[in-house]
Amino acid sequence: QGQLVESGGGLVQAGGSLRLSCAASGTILKIIFRVSTVGWYRQAPGKQRELVATITSGSTTTYADSVKGRFTISRDSAKNTMYLQMNSLKSEDTAVYYCNVKQGAPIKEYWGQGTQVTVSS
Repeated sequence: QGQLVESGGGLVQAGGSLRLSCAASGTILKIIFRVSTVGWYRQAPGKQRELVATITSGSTTTYADSVKGRFTISRDSAKNTMYLQMNSLKSEDTAVYYCNVKQGAPIKEYWGQGTQVTVSS
């Protein structure tokens, strides 16, 4: 079946940077990854999961207003991996970050296990 495996989270001071990675494994999921819109979501304690950024198979990107100009999403389809470069981090960016793959037909979503990002002020 395959899975999404995130890495790169950790503890960083406000103003610092982190780079998250999410790699797809498994033959079928790798194929789905290459043709699908993929993205990052986050969930802070006591809050709902929210969209951070997405990137289509054609590399069109969208961002939440709260991260525009600070975060950059990218993908390397040859490596079946997506990235989230996070700069100028703020304490309000503290959350568990999840990668997501949206399969179009049939409609199905895949999620990573989550990686903790903690920004200290």
